[in-house]
Formats: sequence, C-alpha cells, structure tokens
Amino acid sequence: MSSVRPLAEIRTEIDQIDAEILQLINRRALCAEEVAKTKIAEGEQGTFYRPDREALVLRRIKELNQGPLPDHTAMRFFRELMSACLALEKPLEVAFLGPEGTFSQQAVFKHFGSSVNTLPVAAIGDVFNAVELGKCHFGVVPVENSTEGVINHTLDRFLTSPLKICGEVEIRVHQNLMGHAESLAGITEIFSHQQSLAQCRKWLDTHLPQVKITAVSSNAEAARMASLNKQTAAIAGLAAAEVYQLPVLETNIEDQANNTTRFIVIGKQDSSPTGKDKTSLVFSTGNQPGALYRALESFAKFGIGMVNIESRPSRQGLWEYVFFIDIDGHSEDPQVAEALDLLKANVNMLKLLGSYPKAVL
Repeated sequence: MSSVRPLAEIRTEIDQIDAEILQLINRRALCAEEVAKTKIAEGEQGTFYRPDREALVLRRIKELNQGPLPDHTAMRFFRELMSACLALEKPLEVAFLGPEGTFSQQAVFKHFGSSVNTLPVAAIGDVFNAVELGKCHFGVVPVENSTEGVINHTLDRFLTSPLKICGEVEIRVHQNLMGHAESLAGITEIFSHQQSLAQCRKWLDTHLPQVKITAVSSNAEAARMASLNKQTAAIAGLAAAEVYQLPVLETNIEDQANNTTRFIVIGKQDSSPTGKDKTSLVFSTGNQPGALYRALESFAKFGIGMVNIESRPSRQGLWEYVFFIDIDGHSEDPQVAEALDLLKANVNMLKLLGSYPKAVL
C-alpha cells in the first residue's frame, strides 16, 4: 500500500517549486532583454518577433513534454511566456477584424499570446491597410473555414497588397446562441456574420425557421447589437458573450462537429525555413488548353505536395482567373525553389505570398 504524504508537506514543496519557476522565468526574461540589446547593436530595426523561431521553440516543447500536462497546455504556457518576454524587448501591435470578442481576436492571442497590443478594425481590408501603413506590425485575418470554404475578401486583397503571409493559426470554432430572451420563442431576429450563419444553417432551420436572420460585419458586432434588444439574439463565440454580458441560450450549434477556421498572419517580413513549412502563392495562366495542367505539373515533377487550390476572378479581363495555391515546404527548400522556377516559366503571372511555419496545434 502506497503511503500518502501529508498535505502540508506537499504544499511546502509546491511553494519551493513555484519560487524556482519564478527565478527561471525571470532568467529567461533577462536573456530576452539581452537578445534585444544584441539585435539593436547589430543594427536590426523593426519588430524582433520571428515566427520561425517561435514555431521551433513550441515544437521543441511539444517533443520534450512528458506530462502529465497535455501538449497543448504546455505549449500555451510557453506561448504566454514568449509573449511576455517579447513585450519586454518591443511590444507588438497586431490588427484584427473587430470589435472585441471575435474569433479573429482569439486567433491573435493563440498565435502571439496575450502580451500584445491589439487594434480592432471594421473590415478585412482595414487589417491590411493598418499593416501596410505601419500602424501595426502584423495583422490576423481569416482565410478559410472547414465547413464554408475560403474567405474571398482575404484572397482578393492579396492581389494588390505588398504584404506577406508570416504564419498561420487554426481555431476550433464553436458557435453559440446568446441573448436576453427568456426562451427561443421570444426571439424575433438573429444577428451574426454571414460565415457563422452558414455554419449553423441546419440548426437554424430546425429550431428557429421563422426568425429573421440578419448578416452583420462580425460576430462580436452581432453580440453588441443583441445586447441592445431583448427580442434579438446573436450567434458568436463565448468571448463575445463575456464582453457584452449576454446569457448563452444554446451552445455548440454549428452543423459540423469539426468546424475549424484557419487564420493567417500578415506582415512585411520573411520567415526562415523550419523544416515544417507551407508556401502560399498566386498565379495566372491565360486561357489556353492545358495551361493549368502544365502549371501544376511543376509541383508533381519535384514531389511537392499541394495542400489547397482556389480560383478567383482576376478582375483584369472577362472570364480570366487567378489561382491561389498552398504547397508543402519553404520557398528556400531546393526542390520547392526548382518547382517555382519551372512554374514561373509556364504561367503569365506568379506572386509568392509567403513561406511560413505550419500551424503548431
């Protein structure tokens, strides 16, 4: 029979461990400050954030973790630690699709940690503008949902923006019905972003088929509007319910259990190879027979996996299209570089949107 230690003894050990952890955390913070001084002495300007470096650190933590804490908890702890240390060097400014309480803000904190200064803006285009004009170091925008597909506004903006994709983050999306109504029968109108409404289409048709549905700019804006009228409700994340103090009437009303939204981090800097990277690009082929086949053959020839492909109107001519593609690997990887050289010879236009670490889950 195993002996059980006295509670006081265990608590004493916990206090000692906490003191040791605190000392180590501050040692790490001092190292972060030294890093900043070294970078400044070497003439480095701008942000000190390096998505490739942070991805490597988190992957290493995942490999080293032996429990009992699960990997995602250990990585979340170190994400916050890195965020706080980076804030000592130079606080990051990050724009996102606002207002407060959106899934985009949740993606910001998951990727950068909570020690960042955030700027909520009204539209996806405004996120791009804030970074392009230097108001923020980075921006976070949604790019695709596992249920409803790509966010066209994000893809289209890349056709004219000089910004690059610096990273990606995936958020498991749970949609919730919230409002001050005493029951579902008391709801006359529901507000939400059009993507969220689409993700809950079956639930709405089953439970509230006669209720007016109104699409608004964001889920957080929907929650704000619902907070003003007891006969209305919103579909949004729990963060929005907390911000606007709305009772949650129904939880997890999304039609697909694995509903996930992928967000991308946009900025002005490049990411170095990490060994587990993704490259995004856009190209046009012209309207010749076999043109797309020849373009995609560039990746097959060098064994490059294609993760995703989407077509969008080029807005340069009638029935002319551009193709957005995500591939495995970094543009500096030898095989990827050769594939891109071959692709360039077979297309009319090629724009590299960025090579960046794959999302650390």
